[in-house]
Amino acid sequence: MQYRKLGKTGLEISAVFYGGIVSSGIYDNITYEQWGQKASDEYVEWAIEHGVNYFDVAPTYGNAQEQLGNSLCPYRDKINLACKTTQRFRAEAEEELKESMRLLHTDHFENYQLHAMKTMKDVEDAFSAGGIMELLSELKSSGTAANVGFTVHSEEVALELIHRFEFDTVLFPFNWFMNMEHGWGDKLMKAAKDEDMGVLGMKSLIERKWVSPLERYSSAFPKSWCKPIDPEDEAFGTAAMRYALNMGVDALVPPGNFDHFKFAVEHIDECLARPYSKTDEDLLKTKLLTVSGMEFFDVK
Repeated sequence: MQYRKLGKTGLEISAVFYGGIVSSGIYDNITYEQWGQKASDEYVEWAIEHGVNYFDVAPTYGNAQEQLGNSLCPYRDKINLACKTTQRFRAEAEEELKESMRLLHTDHFENYQLHAMKTMKDVEDAFSAGGIMELLSELKSSGTAANVGFTVHSEEVALELIHRFEFDTVLFPFNWFMNMEHGWGDKLMKAAKDEDMGVLGMKSLIERKWVSPLERYSSAFPKSWCKPIDPEDEAFGTAAMRYALNMGVDALVPPGNFDHFKFAVEHIDECLARPYSKTDEDLLKTKLLTVSGMEFFDVK
């Protein structure tokens, strides 16, 4: 596992990091018995053994905080832990933070993030009197959160957040298809690099949106919000990973199942050793023809 500088945070993190959904046994209010505490323990142990040192979770990921928190107990002082909040106002966020710390068995985070910032109203609420930004500023000043960042699916919202505050990290869907088709993420990447922010890439191993709920929940990957690239298609998967790395992403988080996490960990060294090439470009252009019109986000 290679470790990469995460912007101005001072952290050196694994080029692939662990998304807490992998540890969740509950997602979209569906309980999956095969993904209980024992499975989480095994996944985390495997991640640690393979050099992963950054773990990211959120209260909205089913029971991931509880299961991941238990799994991480033997390793907490050896890893970087990132958490999130979907609250936009301080009072609610303080209660959620206390519960996250309880479930994760920690008194601090290496990164604490505004989660799923979608609209300009989210931004206005966060920065209003009594908004969540008051708490985030205090958490960073006190060291309770060594860094503060945000996760976002709107480039427009991301750029506004960067304009308003000196955030340390951004987590965004830097995806081969959305960038090739629309240039989605280019403006954000430039702005983030100009501010020396750590750039975390999600949905880099996504192929397209699900055609229907039936397709999703009858698949082997129901915890993935979009249809992931089949791990059996090694050339496609590694090309998509190289594309995101070539855009400037510091570290990748695969879709929320162990199969894709394992694929990314096992192929990241190869992807970093052989940069994005014309072979990758030609393959992705061919794949693009099969998914055009399947945007999984509004391009803003």
